[in-house]
Amino acid sequence: MAQPTEKISLTRLKAIIGGSIGNLVEWYDWYAYAAFALYFSGSFFPKGNATAQLLNTAGVFALGFLMRPIGGWLFGYLADKRGRKISMTWSVLLMSLGSLLIACTPTYASIGILAPVILLLARLLQGLSVGGEYGVSATYLSEMATRNRRGFYSSFQYVTLIGGQLIALGIQLILQKLLTSEQLHAWGWRIPFVIGAILSVVALYLRSSLQETPSFEIAEANQSVKKGSVKELLKHPRAVLTVVGLTLGGTLAFYTYTTYMQKFLVNTVHLSKEQSTMLSFISLLLFALLQPFLGSLSDRIGRRPLLISFGVLGVLCTVPLLTALSATTSLFAAFLLLMAALLIVSGYTSINAVVKAELFPAEVRALGVGLPYALTVAIFGGSAEYVALWLKDSGHESWFYWYITACIGVSLLVYVLMKDTKQTSKLNEEV
Repeated sequence: MAQPTEKISLTRLKAIIGGSIGNLVEWYDWYAYAAFALYFSGSFFPKGNATAQLLNTAGVFALGFLMRPIGGWLFGYLADKRGRKISMTWSVLLMSLGSLLIACTPTYASIGILAPVILLLARLLQGLSVGGEYGVSATYLSEMATRNRRGFYSSFQYVTLIGGQLIALGIQLILQKLLTSEQLHAWGWRIPFVIGAILSVVALYLRSSLQETPSFEIAEANQSVKKGSVKELLKHPRAVLTVVGLTLGGTLAFYTYTTYMQKFLVNTVHLSKEQSTMLSFISLLLFALLQPFLGSLSDRIGRRPLLISFGVLGVLCTVPLLTALSATTSLFAAFLLLMAALLIVSGYTSINAVVKAELFPAEVRALGVGLPYALTVAIFGGSAEYVALWLKDSGHESWFYWYITACIGVSLLVYVLMKDTKQTSKLNEEV
């Protein structure tokens, strides 16, 4: 009897690794834009103020987020209706096309206004892809995990999500060593997008061999329930609002300390681009390593203690941490302050995927996780960089710190009032 159990265990492990690697490649493509914006912003917009160019590039970044709710709906519907595997496969195809477009687009000097238009189109395709990726991969990893290890296994979604950033920054570090600053600004920034398109093909192959989840197969057998519809999803209004509330502060803090931080370190702390990239790389690597430990901790003590810890510390420490970081002249002090912030945010990132998946039944799980999450991220996460740069340009940068604090405060209220999903998980009804 031991042999079948071992076989099932190995199958589950293979599925989780395959799903995670595909997730890593998707998020690499998404973050390559943010990592190399410092170099290509001048290629797509008229020359002028450097902050204004970054503001335009950040605007395109934010507009890409507007497609994420559509992606969350489209791929969530597809995952609940046709299966998790097919949805994840199609999403990675769109990401590959977006990266290829960015890599091949001529500069503003060559084709004028068409350059930022094509950049925007590519970013919209990537936004559609990544909008579907989060909900479906969170659902897939949570459903493939064992009951007592869901926090641990689902934490690898953010390990690979952060891993995508690390690969983007790692490639940036290598290119900074191999190429001059002039070469990077002229053509070197295209290299990571070519790599992204190639890696997306690898992810497509990996996902084509994934196994479907048992939870979907059980839901598929139930012909009495309409799967993947918004109408069916709205039968769970409390769960939908909970996803919005618990995401709001977490996504804003996450995008501030990861995606936007590289620009903050250059524009506000006045580090060099090379120092900013190295500091971001090291801090993100440690941040990624924290996720499985905290995910595993949630399997023992529950999800709410970690979420409440993030909420309380986020409200109390965001303004002091960012104020101190903006004024520091020490590279080591900047590293310590950034790691303190990322440690706090880990209370959210390590478990948010499993918490959302545990709120919904299988027939609307991918849609329930993906759509309200994507809407919230589009409004708050996607605009974080734009709002920060706009406030800096208008001379009120510190207002952004208070804005983050207020949003985390709203999420804290949700954490305090919600039940611990480890005990009330809808996934428990399917095993």
